[in-house]
Amino acid sequence: MTPRIAVLGAALAAAAAGCASPAAAPAPGPEAGVGPGRTFKARHAFALTPPADAKAVKCWFALPASDPAQDVADFTVASPHGYSVVGDDQGNWFLFVEAKGPGLKPFEVVEEFTVTRRELRTAPDPAKTRPLTDEERTAMAAYLAPSAQIPVDDKWKALAREITGGDANPVSASRKLYDWTLKNVEYWVKYPDRLKASPVGSAEYCLENKTGNCTDFHSLWTALARSAGIPTRMVYGSFFKKDLDGKPDDQSYHCWIEFWAPDLGWVVHDVAVADIFVGDFALDDKNGPKVRLTTAAGYEKGDPAMVEYYFGNIDDRRVVWHRGRDLKVAGASQPVNCLPKAWVEVDGKPVKEKEGWTRALSFTEKK
Repeated sequence: MTPRIAVLGAALAAAAAGCASPAAAPAPGPEAGVGPGRTFKARHAFALTPPADAKAVKCWFALPASDPAQDVADFTVASPHGYSVVGDDQGNWFLFVEAKGPGLKPFEVVEEFTVTRRELRTAPDPAKTRPLTDEERTAMAAYLAPSAQIPVDDKWKALAREITGGDANPVSASRKLYDWTLKNVEYWVKYPDRLKASPVGSAEYCLENKTGNCTDFHSLWTALARSAGIPTRMVYGSFFKKDLDGKPDDQSYHCWIEFWAPDLGWVVHDVAVADIFVGDFALDDKNGPKVRLTTAAGYEKGDPAMVEYYFGNIDDRRVVWHRGRDLKVAGASQPVNCLPKAWVEVDGKPVKEKEGWTRALSFTEKK
């Protein structure tokens, strides 16, 4: 019989599994506000096909996070193999499934849950914050440091100073970085015949090629922000795309930014989606489907109000999986770049998506 569990959230599942609790990720600041919200019934499925000679398969799957802007309920797991919930070094939780033995057969793991997601508004007023103190910079050191795809060095610091003019106010400086990114980088889906994204979410790639996907955009922005002394972290989730409601099409993943400002806390923004709404560009058979599905609710034309909105606000058609990059996930053989879908290892070696596993996230909105 397929084992199933029902839990109130990932933390309760972890407690039941006897896992040590990692430090909780800090919540957005005191001015964060949420709207009435939308409720979605989601199905998150992973199909794995082990190689014929595989002896051990380890899989880590994304879980809906405990988050100020979302409530998760009716969470269940179906798996033909044993599973537990494990943490990482940055306060995130993941579903862990392990299969051992000769002659491993293809199998599927399915998470189902209901999530109520609320709009998040963080009111980023530069008059209500100030430059960071030395003590604050020390406390936020993890969010100012370089990582594998996010450099913080003399080149990036010089570029950040050029863009911000040395502005030490984290909100006004962040807005300058936001506007510069929108002016200088194009989302690849606008012109897919000549632009493409990097495979890893690279700040260097995005700076050199002036294009990329959401992870490239936000790696670039994070590198600039950290180089300017603004604590920044990336958030990984998925849209519940209006056009795919009730359809089996996969929702893929999306990422966005939170930067920290004294007296405000964590401030959200999404410069990648904002770029879709900068000006008008022609839609055709090549870019039209991609552009419409790059946003939460579709695209018809440029909209300055949406560009303004996404600096400090986040819509209610998304789910958070985790925060941070280069995740040291319990039991994994190496740090994981990001984990909005899955990380799979066969006999200790990583396996890429579509080379041994696939993921499908679908949903229906509850009226």
